[in-house]
Amino acid sequence: MKILVSGASVAGPSVALWLGRAGHDVTVVEIAPALRKGGYAVDFRGEVYLTVLERMGVLADLRERQTGGTAMRFVDESGRQLMRLPAEFAGGELEVLRSDLSQVLYDHGRDVAAYRFGDSIASLHETAGGVDVTFESGLEETYDLVIGADGMHSVVRRLAWPAEQVTERHLGYYVAGWEVPNTLGAVEDSLMYNVPGRMAGVGVDARNPSLAGTLFVFKSPVLTYDRRDRDQQKAIIHEHFADLGWRVPELLAALPSATELYFDSISRVHVDRWSTGRIVLLGDAGYGATFGALGTGTAVVGAYVLAGELAVGREGAFERYEDRLRKATSMTQDGSQSGRFLAPPNRLAITARNRLLNNRFLMGQMIKLAQKMSTLIELPAYSIQHGSGEQGQLVQE
Repeated sequence: MKILVSGASVAGPSVALWLGRAGHDVTVVEIAPALRKGGYAVDFRGEVYLTVLERMGVLADLRERQTGGTAMRFVDESGRQLMRLPAEFAGGELEVLRSDLSQVLYDHGRDVAAYRFGDSIASLHETAGGVDVTFESGLEETYDLVIGADGMHSVVRRLAWPAEQVTERHLGYYVAGWEVPNTLGAVEDSLMYNVPGRMAGVGVDARNPSLAGTLFVFKSPVLTYDRRDRDQQKAIIHEHFADLGWRVPELLAALPSATELYFDSISRVHVDRWSTGRIVLLGDAGYGATFGALGTGTAVVGAYVLAGELAVGREGAFERYEDRLRKATSMTQDGSQSGRFLAPPNRLAITARNRLLNNRFLMGQMIKLAQKMSTLIELPAYSIQHGSGEQGQLVQE
C-alpha cells in the first residue's frame, strides 16, 4: 500500500520503520525542516516496551545513548536539599533524550521509508479509491492510508475528525525546556526549585558536561499564543518566572539565545474513535498526555501493534489495533498529574509532597506503581521474519 505518515517525532518513525520493512510504500511528512533537536529525556520501563525496541533492532543503539537516569533533588533558595527522587523513579530502565530517540528511529528506517521535511498536510479528502492529500507546499498525492502521528496538536485529527468527537483537556499547567551552558559544575543530580504553582529545574547533560538542560513548569489557565512563534513563547516563560531567585535569573538569561525550545501545555486528548475510513491516529494524536503518562513507550508499542494488525489483514485492522490498546492507554493517561506533582499549587502541598517522598517505603511503593503501569499493555503475538540486513516483516504467530 501507499501510506502517508504525518509526524517525525517518535510514533511516526516507529510505524514507518515497521511498514517500510513490510514492503509498503511509506512517506513521512514533517513540518519541521529537519529532525527536531532538544526536548527532555524520555524513559522506557518494563518488558513490554523493551521487547518492542529489541524487535525493532534499535535497543542496542539506544543503550549506547542512554543518560543513565538522573536523580532529582528539590532544594530551597539557598540550595539546601528538601527532598530527593532517585534516578530509577524518573528514568525507568532505559532513559534517552527524545532527540536521540528520534534520530535512532530515523536512522533505522530511512532506507525503507521516504521523509519529506518542511511540509505539512493542508487538506484531506477521502474517496472510494483512497485519500486525496494536498500539502502546504502545493503538492497533491493520493494514498491508500493516512496515519496521523503528529502529536497532541495533530493536523490529521483536526482535518478528519468532527470537533464533537475530540476532547482536549487542559490539566492546568505548562512545561518548557531549553539548553543552557553548564554553570553547575560536576553535579550528578538535577536540581529543582519550587514556589507555589511553579518549578524551575536544571540538570547537567551526562553526555556533554559543558551543557545543561532546563525544566520549567508553571500553573496557568489556557494561554493563547502562536505555537510557531518561539519569541512569543519565550516571553511567556520570562513573564512567569522573572521574579524568582535561586538560579532562575541565570537560566532565563540563556533563554533569548536558545535555538531549540520545548513549550507546551500539559494536556490530555480523548478521541471517541481512533480511525475513520482510511485514516487512523497513532500515539499522542489519538491518546496522548503531554507529560508523565508513559506516552513515548505507548507510542512505540502502538506503532508495532498498528503495523502488525495491518500485516494480519487490512480489513478490520484499525479496529483490532484500537481494541488492543484502548483500555491500557486510558489508564496511563489517568496517571498524568505531573504538573501538580512537580509544581504543587500551594506551600502546604509542596511540604506534603516532600514529606511523602522522603519516606523510603512510600517511595518504593511509587516506583513499583510506575513499573506496574508499564505492564498494562499486553504485547500481541507477532513474530518477525527477517530478510537481509534490517529488512523484516511482521507476521502473526
